[in-house]
Amino acid sequence: MLAGVVIDDTGVLNDKLREWEDNDNFHRPHGALGGQTPYERLKQRTRTRM
Repeated sequence: MLAGVVIDDTGVLNDKLREWEDNDNFHRPHGALGGQTPYERLKQRTRTRM
């Protein structure tokens, strides 16, 4: 997402980091989570504990 990009504006950097965090937590499946996103795993874990 940011490979090889130089950002010298902290506002732009913060926006890009938020985009990356959103993608990583809500859209990108993680192998360690059985192909789920962290958000999907969180929903599953909180549902099963209730």
